[in-house]
Amino acid sequence: MSKANTLFIGLDVHKETTDVAWVSDKPADTVHYHGTVPTNLRSLDKLFKNQTAKASKLCVIYEAGPCGFWLYRHLLRRGIECWVVAPALIPKAPGDRVKTDKRDAMTLARLARSGDLKSIYVPDERDEAIRDLIRCREDAMLDLRQARQRLKSFLLRHGHPCSGRQHWTEAYRRHLADISFPESASKITFQHYIHTVTERYERLQRLELELQSLAECWRWYPLVQRLTVLRGVRFLSAMTLLAELGDLRRFASPRSLMNFVGLTPSERSSGQRERRGGITKCGNGHARRILIESAWAYRFPARVSRELESRQQTHSIKLQTRSWEVQQRLCRRFHALKARGKEYNKVVTAVARELTGYIWDLAQGFDAEKPIQAF
Repeated sequence: MSKANTLFIGLDVHKETTDVAWVSDKPADTVHYHGTVPTNLRSLDKLFKNQTAKASKLCVIYEAGPCGFWLYRHLLRRGIECWVVAPALIPKAPGDRVKTDKRDAMTLARLARSGDLKSIYVPDERDEAIRDLIRCREDAMLDLRQARQRLKSFLLRHGHPCSGRQHWTEAYRRHLADISFPESASKITFQHYIHTVTERYERLQRLELELQSLAECWRWYPLVQRLTVLRGVRFLSAMTLLAELGDLRRFASPRSLMNFVGLTPSERSSGQRERRGGITKCGNGHARRILIESAWAYRFPARVSRELESRQQTHSIKLQTRSWEVQQRLCRRFHALKARGKEYNKVVTAVARELTGYIWDLAQGFDAEKPIQAF
């Protein structure tokens, strides 16, 4: 029996076990279910070694998920082609209501042979490490927000509301120091909440300092500085965008980047009826949140603040002029949509979508250490 040119191996990867199915590139061949193997390098290496005798080339396919990209990188080091596919982009029949690990593995192998699957962008190990640190900092920020909310709720229950003061300033901290409680248990509870807020605030500050020091050695740091010339895009916003989105040059057009972050309107039109809904909210939610937050800065009239001017000083006049043009355009867009009676959230989303296009434009032509990866 002659070898097949390519053997497509579908893996349904879980923490403990992995279901395996394979099919050759011959159209007449059917999909074969291999079975279940433990999810570890020894078992998987043994599997791929046995499958090498069936074809000249192996192509492994598995879904992106909580198990990460360690298997993808291991296969690349061994010279085996690997595709990591997004679960939301796997074709599925509307009437297919049966889902098992076996069927998932067989479906991946079959769709890979037919050309209906496309691999996602996989960041390198350093990019993923920076992304993990940024998400750790975001978790620390949410923990701090939760601790502050618990403290304010405790004070509200005991007749010390926070209204009328700007929260968490030095004046507000002095105000907290003047609060006392007659009961010992209440004093202990109050001090516990105060210490929790202080500890989480200090942890957030340490993470931001570590992120700043590591960012200066990152290959995308020059592009991070370039994006900060835009109004509403500071250091942390630019770092988050590039860590979550990776190489922006892999997007062929601004619209493809807008689609990737889920800022394009959904549509369900048929015949003479056109029906458009809210944004799709697909893709990377972290990047979409940053873009929405950045778009709020354009609700004010166009101006170059002192902070923005300091961020632009190290950049060329051409880039500063481009930033001013973008700011004028987005501010006019914001007020024009608001004057037409659009809701604030819709206006901000529309401005964020245009801001995404300008970010894509600034990233084009940027020289990085590594070659462009296809999207």
